[in-house]
Amino acid sequence: MKFVVLRQRAAQVRSIDFSGRWVLGIGASVLLVVISLSFLAGFSFAERASGGPSLLAQLSSSEQHDIDDLRARLQERIDAMSARVGQLNAHIIRLDALGKRLAEMANVDSHEFDFSMAPSAGGPEASAGVPVQAPELSAMIDDFESRLVQRDAQLNVLEQIIMQRELRKQILPEGRPVERGFLSSGFGNRQDPVSGEFSFHRGVDFAGSAGDLVIAVGAGVVTFAGYRPDYGYVVDVTHGDGYVTRYAHNSRVLVRQGETVARGQRLAVMGSTGRSTGPHVHFEVLRNGAPVNPLSYLGG
Repeated sequence: MKFVVLRQRAAQVRSIDFSGRWVLGIGASVLLVVISLSFLAGFSFAERASGGPSLLAQLSSSEQHDIDDLRARLQERIDAMSARVGQLNAHIIRLDALGKRLAEMANVDSHEFDFSMAPSAGGPEASAGVPVQAPELSAMIDDFESRLVQRDAQLNVLEQIIMQRELRKQILPEGRPVERGFLSSGFGNRQDPVSGEFSFHRGVDFAGSAGDLVIAVGAGVVTFAGYRPDYGYVVDVTHGDGYVTRYAHNSRVLVRQGETVARGQRLAVMGSTGRSTGPHVHFEVLRNGAPVNPLSYLGG
């Protein structure tokens, strides 16, 4: 079982592994206890079936003392294991609390991730002061194992949901493609700065100074890094979910095709190559191959 805790400010991921080996150890101990008690109980059953005198009554006082001592030690072992089961129950309660907090962080509204509800149970109230017997303890351990398997499945699915949402947050285009500069031309129909004719502008322009840095607005893979006649030195980054961002008119590129980049990573150096009238970066956002208005992704 693995827990993943994501910290929004520190961008850290912590993992906690919870092994189930202790369940096998306890189960083996319980099996030993059950076999021992069954062996002792067999004497009494055989004596009653034969109608003869009690086998234990025929033993010497020293042998009876040894058997009583064995029973006492076995009961002590069962009592110790019963206390351990109580500690394991406390661990499960804390595990449920952690799962509930993770579900709230992921904003998941589903009965499958309702860690506040315990499995249905019932039965008559037991008499106070009755020691726990081996078969009962074995059933309790089986119940704990079943609950842990259920929690493991829930937390694994919850981990995948959180990681997928965090990954989606990182790959979606968001922010400005420059560390400094100002928006000099918008998206849509405009008068072409070179020809003077009205034409459709597929992106937005950020003016700046030659040598300013151009940065990625989301994590992704560089699918083109080179020269195109109209765009000059250009970088295309594919982010997934149909998104591609394009950074054009650079003086040089700083990444290579096939390279994985993170949000905020430097991609190129601003310039005026290709069809350009001055230092700036032409920034495009494409969704499934069609240009969309980048203003929707620039953020605050």
